[in-house]
Amino acid sequence: MKVALIGCGSIGTVVADAMNENKDVQLKYVYDIDVKKAVEFAKKFHTEYKDFDEILKENLDLIIEAASQDAVRTLIPKTLRAKKNVMIMSTGALTDEKLFKEIKELAEKNNLKVYLPSGAIVGLDGIKSAGNKIDRVMIKTTKHPKSLEGAPFFEKHHVDLSEIKKPTIIYEGTAEEAVKLFPSNVNVAASLSLAGIGPKRTKVQIIADPNITSNIHEIIAEGKFGVLKTRVENVPSPDNPKTSYLAALSAIATLKKISEPIQVGT
Repeated sequence: MKVALIGCGSIGTVVADAMNENKDVQLKYVYDIDVKKAVEFAKKFHTEYKDFDEILKENLDLIIEAASQDAVRTLIPKTLRAKKNVMIMSTGALTDEKLFKEIKELAEKNNLKVYLPSGAIVGLDGIKSAGNKIDRVMIKTTKHPKSLEGAPFFEKHHVDLSEIKKPTIIYEGTAEEAVKLFPSNVNVAASLSLAGIGPKRTKVQIIADPNITSNIHEIIAEGKFGVLKTRVENVPSPDNPKTSYLAALSAIATLKKISEPIQVGT
C-alpha cells in the first residue's frame, strides 16, 4: 500500500514510524504547511516532501490527514476529487453538515473510502452497534489545564487556567459546538457523534484538572439496548500534550485493518 501523509506533527510522527516498520505499507510522500518542518520530517523517515497538488498526481492508495480541522476542510475534498482514498484524524471538521455531505458524496461518486479511526476513545464498536437505539450519550473529557491553553473557547470566556487548583468544569454543550471551541482537544467527541446519534445530540463535558497526568475520556450511552460506559486514561503524546498517544495508535490500527484480510470488530 502506497501512502502519503498530511501533517508532520506528533500523530504524523508515530504513524510514519510505524509505517517504516511495516513492509506492506510505503510512506511515499509527506506534506505540511510548514515546508521546512516537512522537509526535515521527510529526511528523518526516508521519504520525500512534495507540494500537495503534486502529491495528488501520484499513484497512491491512501492519503492520511494528521494535521488539523482546517486541513480537512481545504485538502480532503480536493483529495477525493483526485480519486484518492483518505483517512481523517481531525474528525471534528466533519460535524459541519455541509462538509460531511460533500465528502460523503465525493467518496460515493468516485467509489472511494473515507476512514475515521476511533482516536483516543474506546467503545465506538458498541455505539455503532446500538445505533438508533441510543437515547442519550455524553462524553466527559478531563485534561490538565495546560493542554487546554490556546483553545478558541477562551477568546470569549475569561478563565485563568493557571489558577485552577481542583477539577473544574470548563464547558458543557454539544459535540457540534465543542469541536469548534476546542479543535485540538475533542476530536473524539466528533468521532463519537458520527458513530452514534449525531453532533447535535451528543453531549460534551470538558473538565480541567491540574492533578492528573493523563487525558481521560469517559463515555456514557443509554437507550433501548441498555447502558454502555467506557473510561480510558491516555498517556499524552510526548510532543503535544493536547493529543493522546492512543489517537496515533488508532491510525496505525486502521492501516492494519485496511491491509489485512480478516476484520475484527464492528
